[in-house]
Amino acid sequence: MQGLARERTRRVMVGSVPLGGGSPVVVQSMTCTPTVDADATLAQVNALVDAGCDLVRVTVPSREALGPFERICHESPVPIVADIHFDYRLAIGAVRAGAAKLRINPGNIGDWERVDAVIDAAGEAGAAIRIGVNAGSLDKRIAERGDLTQPEKLVASSLEFVEHFESRGFDDIVLSAKAHSVPTTIETYRALSRELPHVPLHLGVTEAGTVQQGTIKSAVGLGVLLAEGIGDTMRVSLTADPVEEPPVCWGILQSLGLRRRGPELVSCPTCGRTQVDLIGLAEEAAERLKGCSKPISVAVMGCVVNGPGEASDADVGVACGRGVGMVFRHGEVIRKVPEDQIVDALMEEIDRL
Repeated sequence: MQGLARERTRRVMVGSVPLGGGSPVVVQSMTCTPTVDADATLAQVNALVDAGCDLVRVTVPSREALGPFERICHESPVPIVADIHFDYRLAIGAVRAGAAKLRINPGNIGDWERVDAVIDAAGEAGAAIRIGVNAGSLDKRIAERGDLTQPEKLVASSLEFVEHFESRGFDDIVLSAKAHSVPTTIETYRALSRELPHVPLHLGVTEAGTVQQGTIKSAVGLGVLLAEGIGDTMRVSLTADPVEEPPVCWGILQSLGLRRRGPELVSCPTCGRTQVDLIGLAEEAAERLKGCSKPISVAVMGCVVNGPGEASDADVGVACGRGVGMVFRHGEVIRKVPEDQIVDALMEEIDRL
């Protein structure tokens, strides 16, 4: 079969956002505010959208949260995904309140009759469902099988759930099967892509850790899969303010050439040839570029060795000498400025693009 795995998956609409079928990889995160506090949750939803989210997931942990959740759905600038565990009635209430998608683990919803009630409610409301299988919450019947590896257990559970949903005529399915182990994650998603090539996959390394560790694990695990054409939507899970997550997603996507959002800063490591405060210049440039939405590349290079030659494909950049910088555009030097004017000069050139 020809084409990338993500081009072969079925397209699922999550509100107005297309997911799968070769659509751009969708970036997600999740709020951590109490859902009953609609004002705080909406503020975080908006912050996540500003940070780059296409979809935002919100937990619905109780009946008391359904009213505020309905307001959140109606006032959010992007489709809202309801995160549901254990109580199937909350899932039904969430789609009726306006959730564009449910995230459920059928294994903790209850018997098939309750799962079917959720499927029927989602179908009536036009909502999608993400079947979320986790290594830490596998059905006991599968978890205790000694003849299966962890990836095989995750795949077996996923296949069982997808087959049941499809047998009821429900096709608006997205699937995730997460683990905290990067090798397990890669092996599991490769197998899911082979076994269920039509089902869009949500990528993530669960419980990845704090910002540095979580970023590394997610970049390695998700980067490998995305580079192989596997994955239709993603979340980087960090033990941090959720606003930290979308930029990591975008960094991974941008590094692979899959999506662009705002500038890319290219900067070299310092060495004995550097005769300016390169670290300070790069950090100042990165901070000032946060307000730029142009999909451009900006190079901050420490010397002529790593200057316009190696960074000639940058839209704009600077190669530094002793207390000065040679500002260039697409490899062509256009002016020379003193060190204390380098970042200002870069921003001026960016404004002209």
